[in-house]
Amino acid sequence: MAVFQSLGHYFLFVWVVFSKPQQWRRFWKQWLYEVNSLGINSLPIIAIISMFIGAALTIQTAYNIDSPFIPLYAVGLATRDSIILEFSPTIISLILAGKVGSSIASELGTMRVTEQIDALEIMGVNSGSFLVLPKIIAALFINPFLVIISMFIGITGGWIFGVLAGVVSTTEFVYGLQSFFQPFYITYALIKTVVFAFLITSISSYFGYYAQGGALEVGSSSTKAVVYSSIFVLVLNYLLTQVLLS
Repeated sequence: MAVFQSLGHYFLFVWVVFSKPQQWRRFWKQWLYEVNSLGINSLPIIAIISMFIGAALTIQTAYNIDSPFIPLYAVGLATRDSIILEFSPTIISLILAGKVGSSIASELGTMRVTEQIDALEIMGVNSGSFLVLPKIIAALFINPFLVIISMFIGITGGWIFGVLAGVVSTTEFVYGLQSFFQPFYITYALIKTVVFAFLITSISSYFGYYAQGGALEVGSSSTKAVVYSSIFVLVLNYLLTQVLLS
């Protein structure tokens, strides 16, 4: 029963969050801040991880091709599909669940235990919409761009390190990138990214918004936000893959 109670509480929270903002000018100002805070500030770690994961995928794929009947351009093809279908939308979202999710939960949790949220409500402000809605809309907007950048950097990293390691030539790798490409893969990846962005921001905001106690409880809410966001990202990843690719 506790699970269903928590789910109902979460959906009621989301319903309140998506009410009409009381001050649109303030909303867009906060939205721009969150785009920078949640998205652009995450770009360095996304770039580094994408580069080296792409490199590792290329080298591992090349060394696992033992059959002479498998052309070497399959390295580029496998790297492209692995990054587009799974790595960039899912693994990057898990990384953001740790970085962004803990940040959101700790920020809102601190505001809750220091009674800043209570002060907003006393002034007649819808604190859920005021504090959380800009974060969700910002993530829905910026995360697809982060994933597209991750795809580009990951494939580029695979090409550079694959050539430097001598496991594949530029011609073979580029030919593999161009072979049997299905544009729907990009659409599929972006659909997953938008769903994951909503899950990460809303779940993290929920745990932070309802934190109680002191600093210890704020830390606990941040941990729960990361854990539950990651779990739901993985569950929805399976369900979306089953629905969209089957």
